[in-house]
Amino acid sequence: MNKELFKPQGLIQKADRRQFLKMGSLTVAGAGLLLMGCNDDDRMPSMPGMVNLGSGDVGILNYAYALEQLEAGFYAEVMKGSYFANANAEEKTIMGDLEKHERAHREFFKVALGANAITELEFDFSSIDFGNRNAVLAAAKTFEDLGVAAYNGAGQFLTNADLLLIAGKIVSVEARHAAAIRDLINPNSVDFAGDDLIDANGLERTLNFQQVLTAASTFVKNEIDFSQLPS
Repeated sequence: MNKELFKPQGLIQKADRRQFLKMGSLTVAGAGLLLMGCNDDDRMPSMPGMVNLGSGDVGILNYAYALEQLEAGFYAEVMKGSYFANANAEEKTIMGDLEKHERAHREFFKVALGANAITELEFDFSSIDFGNRNAVLAAAKTFEDLGVAAYNGAGQFLTNADLLLIAGKIVSVEARHAAAIRDLINPNSVDFAGDDLIDANGLERTLNFQQVLTAASTFVKNEIDFSQLPS
């Protein structure tokens, strides 16, 4: 038995980074676009200028939609920057795959939510140097880790089992993104799963709505009202 295969770096070497991403890239496909049990009553008026996520399952899915908009917006900027233009073929392929995945997630939630979807958000990525590889990968790590922790924290509040299943599929893709980015930063490292994200029980961290949206507010111009989400 090759024990190296059971180490994270062994896995990433045997199935290259892009193949690793492909293993999870289709998890949402065929999941369906029906939001069962959700209606316009789950969206309430908000203060002028604020984006109201709503309540119940609609509110939680709008929360996910907001984060997917953020990630998709980030990777769209990556694709236009000089880091991407000068990256090697492998990194270009990986970043291209990540951009496609996040765009697909964003559009999935937009269609699924329909009339209940929040507006398209505005972003400010001016603090990120898109010409610098280290800056881009550090930002990608931040966004992917934040997304995984957000899904981990929000999933418990979904009341519709079908929606919970879909969220679980999407977060598994986000986790692959996070792992691939970490491997680009530190190739073949045992930090593949992220010791900074795993607790003493071997469980990945979770973040609540306020923690996630506070972290995201650095890049989101809109003020987001999440007061109707569960706590």
